[in-house]
Parts: sequence; C-alpha cells; structure tokens
Amino acid sequence: MTDAIENQGFKRLRSMLFVPGDRPDRMRKALNSAADALILDLEDSVAVDAKARARDEVAAFLNEAAGSGVPLFVRVNPLDGGLIDADLDAIAEASPAGIMLPKAEGAASIIDLDGRLRRRGVDRALILPIATETPKALFRLGEYADVRERLAGLTWGAEDLPAAVGSLAARLADGSYTPPYEIARALTLFAASAADVAPIETVYPAIRDLEGLAAYAARGARDGFVGMMAVHPDQVPVINAAFAPSPQDIAHAQAVVDAFAANPGAGVLMLDGKMIDRPHLKKALALLARR
Repeated sequence: MTDAIENQGFKRLRSMLFVPGDRPDRMRKALNSAADALILDLEDSVAVDAKARARDEVAAFLNEAAGSGVPLFVRVNPLDGGLIDADLDAIAEASPAGIMLPKAEGAASIIDLDGRLRRRGVDRALILPIATETPKALFRLGEYADVRERLAGLTWGAEDLPAAVGSLAARLADGSYTPPYEIARALTLFAASAADVAPIETVYPAIRDLEGLAAYAARGARDGFVGMMAVHPDQVPVINAAFAPSPQDIAHAQAVVDAFAANPGAGVLMLDGKMIDRPHLKKALALLARR
C-alpha cells in the first residue's frame, strides 16, 4: 500500500462510517463509534435545499474535531454537478484528511479535483474515488496507478451504476451481487492492487442484519479488501472485527518475515512444510502494517 495514508497520520481504514453532513449531532456521536475514519457526507444523504447548511455544519465540525485523532473525510458532490466548488470553498480552510469523490472516472477526475484543491491551498488531503458509479468509469480503472500518490484508496458502489445502465437490481436475495456488479467489484479490487492503494469494500445497506454483514465483510477480507464503508454505527464493530488480522494471521505473517530476514538472498523457502516465496513476503508485510 502507498505510504500516502501513513503520511497523513493514519495507518488503516478498516471501517469508514458515513455521517450526513447536516446532522452535527450524529457527527459528534460518530467520533465514539470506533470507526477508523468518518465520511461527512455532502452528497446523497443531504437534500438540495439543505446543502448550504450542511457545508457550514461540516466545516464547523472539521474544526471542532481536528484534535480527535479520527481521520475526517468529506464526500463532496460530483465534478460535473455544479455543487462541488461550493463544497470545496466551505471546507478548504478546515483541512479535512481526505475527500471522497463520487462518480469518479479515472485519472482525469483525480487531476481535476487535485487542481481544484490546490487552488484553495489544500495539498495534503487524500482522495478516495468511488470508482464504478458510471459505465464510463469501468473502462478507466487502470488509470488510477498514474495518480496513486494522491489516493487514500479505491472504493466502489453498487447503487448508481445499476441506475445508469437500467438494471432492475444489483443484488440477489441473499445480498450477493449479480454478475455485472461482481465484475465491477472485482475490477476495483484489481485496480487498487495495480495502483498499490487500499481497496475499500462498499456498504452493506441492511442496517439491522448484522449476521449478514459479518458474512459480507468476511468475504471482502477474504478476497483482498482491507476495509469497508459503514452506514450505521452498529455496523462498525462487525466490520472492524472482519478486517482486523487475527492473532494467528499475525503470527504466521511474522514467521514469514522472519524466515526471509534470516535468508535474505532466498527466493523460495519452506515454512511449516509449505513453500513460501516473495509474494508471500509482500502479503505478510502488508498484513503486519494493518495491525
């Protein structure tokens, strides 16, 4: 994973909790949710006639919570929607840790947002693109490697894309995805790996189904995602548990690192009767960095 996240003062993004930008009461409560980061939302959860007030509330909260130790992201409105410049004007001086960009379409979107941020004196906030919300975006996923130094990671969404293509649903009855949206999920995972940034799993919208969430999050961790977005504080402990390496995983990863440290010139080693090679070492180092 890129060093950009660590340089911003946080090492992991197991859980990222959405909070509506016009609800300062919820923002304050969310600080105690144990989420690794908060996403203060100026987009979908805020009605058009409430956006001006939400900008003021988010800017005030960014200043209020600056010393909390919880990284604060702001989900702004899309680049082409006519609202993003007012969003950025409102929050620039408050120095959010990151900006979540909806409907991102490859490197051009990141370069565009980067320019808007720098013109406002914001050069440290990392960008977390929602990278699959338009059909065009899917064909630009390989471009994020070219702008990796500005990224906090890559995430995806399963709501806007079906609407854009006219799908009746993206999920099956058991919560899993239909084949087109499994493709979008997989491509996001591979694009994040190609860019060497954190792949973040999308939300599980059934707030009360914590058992289903646990299975969903475990599947994400199994497949290679390192964190997940949440839509309710009750989801945070379940997500944190799913994406936290187990003691057994940590012990095995440390054994892999130790084996290669003891044999620095080796390309292939045996550990506990199994072959390990340099990809195993890379995976072990990445896991230890998420402790």
